[in-house]
Amino acid sequence: MENNDKRALKIISRLDGAYPGAPATYLAYKNAFEMLVATILSAHTADACVNTITPELFRRCPNPKTMMETSLKDLVELIRPCGTYNRKSEYIQGTARMIVEDFSGEVPRTMEDLVRLPGVSRKTANVVLSVVFNRNEGIVVDTHVMRVSGRLGLTYQDKNRDKAERELMEIVPREQWYEYARLIGAHGRRTCSARKPNCDECSVRNLCPSRGKFA
Repeated sequence: MENNDKRALKIISRLDGAYPGAPATYLAYKNAFEMLVATILSAHTADACVNTITPELFRRCPNPKTMMETSLKDLVELIRPCGTYNRKSEYIQGTARMIVEDFSGEVPRTMEDLVRLPGVSRKTANVVLSVVFNRNEGIVVDTHVMRVSGRLGLTYQDKNRDKAERELMEIVPREQWYEYARLIGAHGRRTCSARKPNCDECSVRNLCPSRGKFA
């Protein structure tokens, strides 16, 4: 099999043809603040669930100042349907407060500043930077990207997302980081599912060392 650098480019090209117009995120948002909060809420929670609670959340708290000033009890009730509401309510309120107090009310635009915010991991920061600000400072490694990249043999990490991201950044050209995460994510959702990947319909099956292992 080809080296990973060449194989990764072929995989991106094939998946681009298989999933034209696939979105980079399935979270609903209107601005950087909404994207940031929605991504924090999406940790260990389905995007579809997050999208059911954010309309009312953002109606009540349309900006960092109003979210900072909203009672924690009210925030808990607003996000309760999607679970882990106590911790996440503290995260989003703490993030809102830091944005107001440390960043003049604007969502920061660097990895260094974003990961200072409560509840913001590199993955969350990468989503905001790449999707909202069109900045490639890393690769978004969510559950789907982690799983599919492992099956494709492009990373040997199965738990540590930061290490997986570093391995992928060595293989995938920087100008393709956004596209890689977008397309691998779409492939993970539509074809290479966690429990029963559809290898027969996979557009990159001849580039995948795991093909045939899930029959």
